[in-house]
Amino acid sequence: MQHAIWTGQPDSMPRWRGLLVRVARLSAVLSRDLVYGQLNLWAMSLVYTTLLSIVPLLAFSFSVLKAFGVHNQIEPMLRQFLAPLGSEGDELSQRLIQFIDHMNVGVLGSVGLALLLYTVVSLVQKIEESFNFIWHVSQPRSLANRFTLYLSVLLVGPIFVFAAIGLTAAAMNIELVRQLLALQPLGWMVYATGKLTPYVLAVAAFTFIYLLVPNTNVRLGPALIGGIAGGVLWQLGGWGFARFVASSTRYPAIYSGFAVVILFMFWLYLSWLILLFGASVAFYRQHPEYLIARGGEPALSSRMRERLALAIMSLIGRHYRTGDPAWKLRQLTRVLRVPMHSVQVVLDALEQGGLLARNSEDPPGYLPVCDLNSVPVKRLLDTVRAAGEEGFLNPGALPVPSPVERVIQRLQEAMDAAVDDVNVMELAGDPHAGTGAPSPSRSHPAEASDQR
Repeated sequence: MQHAIWTGQPDSMPRWRGLLVRVARLSAVLSRDLVYGQLNLWAMSLVYTTLLSIVPLLAFSFSVLKAFGVHNQIEPMLRQFLAPLGSEGDELSQRLIQFIDHMNVGVLGSVGLALLLYTVVSLVQKIEESFNFIWHVSQPRSLANRFTLYLSVLLVGPIFVFAAIGLTAAAMNIELVRQLLALQPLGWMVYATGKLTPYVLAVAAFTFIYLLVPNTNVRLGPALIGGIAGGVLWQLGGWGFARFVASSTRYPAIYSGFAVVILFMFWLYLSWLILLFGASVAFYRQHPEYLIARGGEPALSSRMRERLALAIMSLIGRHYRTGDPAWKLRQLTRVLRVPMHSVQVVLDALEQGGLLARNSEDPPGYLPVCDLNSVPVKRLLDTVRAAGEEGFLNPGALPVPSPVERVIQRLQEAMDAAVDDVNVMELAGDPHAGTGAPSPSRSHPAEASDQR
């Protein structure tokens, strides 16, 4: 079974078989991430942050919505979210609203207000970090972009949510709509639509989150697929959790007054886990190269690292020679069909070795630092092979017997002789490389960076 799933490329298989292999790989990888991955740890971390920031967050939303006269809609929304808790959810929502009503921000002072805002912002920041982890994004947003995103989530988000709810309620109260509901089969269709509306709203909300939060370009298709998986699963999870709470009579007897807190924390954990699960579905849909048999970041062998470095420099040199836009990490990942992390490792090695540099675009493109006609392939290979040799982890600090040293020297001399007369520009297919004639569209790398 394992051999049938992980052997071969789905693109080279018949269409039906390729689809089955993709679905099987996605199911296997998602199951592995849930059982052995860090989605559980991120979900538990978000539960802790939510418990610290839920009251300040609701108070902040209450203040924003109060300016529009719709602050009284917070309690119905909170009750709807806590509905799976049953009667305990109603009690908890009432306590939270009472706490917000009695909350006097004026007595906190500047330090207290700053701490209050920090707890609110920390929740949004923690959500962004968890999504960046899922999307294998190591570079966080700039401070300006973070400010814009957080401000949009905290200020504009509640307004849009309650505006959508208000428009839906207003539409249902129009007399013409009521008359249409009395007609059949329109009434039945509207009834069915009403049953599907929570699913549609959940899918739309999850899709919007998957598009906005990760610090990378998420395409609409994968985000929608992840939104469908997360939104539908969240609605079904709420239904199942409500049945579980209704049929459980031992929790109040065991935990007494803490039962509602325990159930609330468990529902928060389940909600965050479903949200992260949908983000994983969107990620694997956009990056199928990560559907591999082993978990974690794929480790490159020395041979694969050298081969990948040659391929990357060939592509970058070709665009540099023809004047095309600089290659970006996402484009290299898609063309080479190699996980993003592996490509980034090689790009970082070439950048630290003085062969590549990033331009000022966002996300950055990669350009050669010097004329590739003057860069021998030997230097490229030596740079990649020596990447990570820092401190005591270097060949000079590893004593070896003389026969071993002679074999290593012979291997190095043989490789140097094999590529001694080859430069990097020849990897890009430049017919003028190595002849001394100038390339037709080649300019100085610094000039190329300014033009692009």
